[in-house]
Amino acid sequence: MKLESHLTQLFINNEYVDCLNSKRLSVHNPATKELVSDEIPVAGPADVDRAVQAAQDAFAPNSPWRSINDFDRQKMLLKFADLIEANQEYLASLTRATLGAPYLPFGKSEIDTAIGCFRYYAGWAGKFAGQSFPSTDGFFKVVRNEPLGVVAGIIPWNGPLASIGLKAAPALATGNVFILKSSEKTPLAAAALGKLIVDAGFPPGVFQVLSGDGSTGAILASHMKIAKVSFTGSLATGKSVQIAAAKSNLKRVTLELGGKSPAVVFDDADLDNAVKWCVNAIVNNTGQICFAASRVYVQEGIYDKFLAAYREAFTAKQALVGDPEKDSSEIGPVVDQSQYDRIVGIIDRAKGEKQGTLLQGGKQGQTAGYYIEPAIFTDTARDASITCDEIFGPVVVLNRFKTESEVVELSNDSQYGLMAGVFTQDINRALRLSEAFDSGVVGVNCISTIHFSCPFGGTKESGIGRELGIHALHAYTEPKTVLMNMSY
Repeated sequence: MKLESHLTQLFINNEYVDCLNSKRLSVHNPATKELVSDEIPVAGPADVDRAVQAAQDAFAPNSPWRSINDFDRQKMLLKFADLIEANQEYLASLTRATLGAPYLPFGKSEIDTAIGCFRYYAGWAGKFAGQSFPSTDGFFKVVRNEPLGVVAGIIPWNGPLASIGLKAAPALATGNVFILKSSEKTPLAAAALGKLIVDAGFPPGVFQVLSGDGSTGAILASHMKIAKVSFTGSLATGKSVQIAAAKSNLKRVTLELGGKSPAVVFDDADLDNAVKWCVNAIVNNTGQICFAASRVYVQEGIYDKFLAAYREAFTAKQALVGDPEKDSSEIGPVVDQSQYDRIVGIIDRAKGEKQGTLLQGGKQGQTAGYYIEPAIFTDTARDASITCDEIFGPVVVLNRFKTESEVVELSNDSQYGLMAGVFTQDINRALRLSEAFDSGVVGVNCISTIHFSCPFGGTKESGIGRELGIHALHAYTEPKTVLMNMSY
């Protein structure tokens, strides 16, 4: 595909500008391995400083953004959502060119998430009130929720537009100015947003877009004039972001760092519902989702019946692996060569070390792209790497269990705690497990889904802080206490 010139520029202060740093990145189409562009800019220190200065100017006292009323801010967010919706097929095509996810179901779904986030947080503009306390002690007390100022979002490659919605929408709704750093693997849709930002009416410097690699993210995380960084990505990089934030100006961080989500299916579960959710949750976006149901535990009384139905549904999904540009495809390739090599290596190692039984799938694609046949491993060892490590690909481990206490222990035996799911018709059991799971999100008769009004994030090494809901508004604001002496 031929790219428009602005897609290989930075968007700073409401203008597309050339990158000062000379380093460039290449991106390829994972379905064909063909070069998409070798001119993706890598924002360096001078580029980041330009963006930060523009953001500071936009956040200055009496600036247009600081002076705007809540209803006009709401209108901007709503118009931006409308513009994304109007351009969704074009934006999806840009992401698909380097991610490889078909438009349906994933491409449209992740754009719908972005649209929904901006509309949801537009509704909060002017409604995120603080607190006041009576002056019975001689002081009238007010607590204000004030924006942090210049904040940055570092987004992952697997759901770029959805991640922008999760980070930028609450930041802007609370009056911050936002610098977006796109992923080096899927940068194009983010780059295209500049024109929509201008058309939505955001003042210069309020919403800016930088492309780059880990070096750009490191500059943002360590910048002394950035008040917060929200990062979604790998555990190792997330730890580096936290260290850089602490060593610089002790900036606030939100970290969403992945998972190894267990789905627990009891004997009394609705079989069709459990199979549908568990299969979709590992093949959607070719398993490249942080809360994919990559561990499935099935109670022994229903195990054989579940396994047969799961395999049947899995096989039907395997038939939908193909060219993401074709309407008949639901599952595309993995994102690039390094991801492909990593997943294939994990499968080969699991087979070679007999970590479990490869029941089906796991074959390398026969076409030119980075295709991997979705794989099912059964009877995996509890401490096997394929059971414990996040794979971020279309690979599931499926094991049986006997008792509720046993499966709670198995489910919680992980460094991650992003999401868990329990499938049962017993509401008392569902409530017990929703409390027993060491996880930030628990689905009852569902898994691997989010909702705008509810916090999303994990325990343990799945991260720090929460996105979505009112919790995200708190993450982008600072409470300020005002004490008024009424007694003099």
